Amino acid sequence: MPSPHSPKSAPRSRPSLVLSRRHLLRGAVGASLALPFVAPGGATAAEPGLTPVAEPVRNTKLYDAYVPTETKDGQFFSYTCEFDAAWAVLKTFGHDVRLDEQLAIVGHDTSIEPYYEETPDGFVIYGGDVASAFCGDYKHNLLARTRGTAMKDLFEAFDLNVRRVKDRKGVERALRRGEVIWIKATVDFLPGVPTTWITPDRQRYPTVLGNDHAVVVVGYNNDVVVIRDVLGPTSTNWNRPFLYEVSWPTFMESWKMHGRDGLAVGPQTEA
Repeated sequence: MPSPHSPKSAPRSRPSLVLSRRHLLRGAVGASLALPFVAPGGATAAEPGLTPVAEPVRNTKLYDAYVPTETKDGQFFSYTCEFDAAWAVLKTFGHDVRLDEQLAIVGHDTSIEPYYEETPDGFVIYGGDVASAFCGDYKHNLLARTRGTAMKDLFEAFDLNVRRVKDRKGVERALRRGEVIWIKATVDFLPGVPTTWITPDRQRYPTVLGNDHAVVVVGYNNDVVVIRDVLGPTSTNWNRPFLYEVSWPTFMESWKMHGRDGLAVGPQTEA
C-alpha cells in the first residue's frame, strides 16, 4: 500500500507546508493561518474570555474542588506544551522531570516532519503515529504534537494513577479525588480550525491546525473550570495568566476539537 505521504495518495489541492515561526511571521500560509489565534474563515477571534485567578488560592470555597498545582515560568521550547503541562502534573506529585527525560519515555518520532494540506473536506496534517509518540520538531514546527495515549506511559512511569477522562462528570470526579487533568485544548480556549491528523497507517485523530495546546485542569465550580497554563504571557497575549478560569461551555467546545483527549492523574490509592 502506498504511503499516505506519497505524491500519489496525498491530496494535492495546494502545496503542502510545514508550519513554523517563519511562516507565522511572514504570513506565508494565508490570512486564516497567519497567527495561531485566528478564528475559522479569517475573522480575528475575540479577546479570550480568561479570568485570572490570584495565587495562591486562599478561598477554596469558591470552587467545588481545587487542587494546588505547580507551575514554571514558561515552556521548555515553542511547541512543547504537552511536556510543560506534564511537568506541572509530575511536579505537583513530587517529580521534577526534565524535557529530555520525558521525551525518552514518551518517544520522539522524527521520521516524518508533520505538514498540512487543504483538501475538499478540510485541512489534514500528515505525520507520525501521534497516539504513541511525540511527532515533529518541537523547536520550530507549529504542527509538532502528541496525544494522551502517548503521555499515559510518562505518568505511569512515576507510579501515578492514570485514567482517561472524556466528559464533564469525569473531570469533576477526578478533581474531587485530588487528581488533576492533563488535556489537549486550544490556546486561550479560542476557536480553532478543525483538522484531522493522519498517521502512516491511516489512523485519523481530531485536532486543530494553528493553535493546538495542552493545559492542566485543577479546579471547578458550577460555572467555571480552573486552568493551570504554563505558557503564560507571550506576544500573542501579554496578559495571559498562569492560572485562570474559563466557562464550562467554552472549555467543552475547545476540548471537543481534540476528541476530548484528557488524562486524570494522581497518586496511587489503596484498593
